[in-house]
Amino acid sequence: MVDCKMPIAVFDSGLGGISVLKELLRLLPNENFIYYGDTANAPYGVKSAEQVRELTFSVYERLKTRGIKAFVIACNTATSVAVAALREKYPRDIIIGVEPALKPAVLCAQHPTVAVLATPLTLKEEKFATLMGRFGDDAEVIPFACPGLVEFVERGEIMGDGLQEFLNGLLAPLKREQLDAVVLGCTHYPLVKDAIVEALGGEVLVFDGSAGTARETKRRLESAGLLNNGSDGGVVFIDSAYPNTENADRSTLMRFGGEYLCS
Repeated sequence: MVDCKMPIAVFDSGLGGISVLKELLRLLPNENFIYYGDTANAPYGVKSAEQVRELTFSVYERLKTRGIKAFVIACNTATSVAVAALREKYPRDIIIGVEPALKPAVLCAQHPTVAVLATPLTLKEEKFATLMGRFGDDAEVIPFACPGLVEFVERGEIMGDGLQEFLNGLLAPLKREQLDAVVLGCTHYPLVKDAIVEALGGEVLVFDGSAGTARETKRRLESAGLLNNGSDGGVVFIDSAYPNTENADRSTLMRFGGEYLCS
């Protein structure tokens, strides 16, 4: 029996989904959350689709046994390869994914040039091809893989010369494209948004899917009558690199999450 006081699970390959969690906390301050970062297996974006699917199912089934009322896949890569299969197996459960915020980016100008930054696996999946097909006639969409960027975030290196030098080199081809907008198609990327904007020359609109995912989560909970209207909720952090510890001081996830959510 699902109860409105049960927590909402937020799942990512590591630290990136904290950008989604921040929007969820803003929109749903009375809810309880479990944030599960699979840092032991990060990054997902360079794994095979089957590996990511197995990891996502494993985490979901573990948290479902624990007791949750919704499962938010705060990872573009895991959403791309696993959300449809999860919904097919558990059709009665509330399972929400995240996708690149291409629609608002396309609407930002008349036939804009839009770059979508994402992991290699996200860009290879059919889900992204379908998304591009919906908006390809309305904009010039440039898919742009960013291998290596997730690892900076996972190390907690979200600013500094090393990160900026990496991004300056990685994104140099996009500076020649006269971009109108950039879509951050990985939930890790909003955590280094300022460095990305600087590498692109400082004058580009930036979109990500975090707020949209939070709104969809609220809509689904409202529809199911599962919103928690009680006292203020809280967050439990689980880091797969420390499987026997929750909210531990030694956990990078806990330290970084606390810092980012309070910023």
